[in-house]
Amino acid sequence: MSSKGRPTDNPKSVSMHVRLDKECEQVLKKYCEQEKVSKMEATRRGIKKLKSDIK
Repeated sequence: MSSKGRPTDNPKSVSMHVRLDKECEQVLKKYCEQEKVSKMEATRRGIKKLKSDIK
């Protein structure tokens, strides 16, 4: 059986469910509107910013 969707060099195979408080939801919403990105793209960007904090 062939794969579905667009071919990609970076498949996203891990699924997450996140619960946010109102403040975090508002920050996320405003960021997404400003940057014209999806909530998941904004979340990925935030996670990547955490990389430098890893020891």
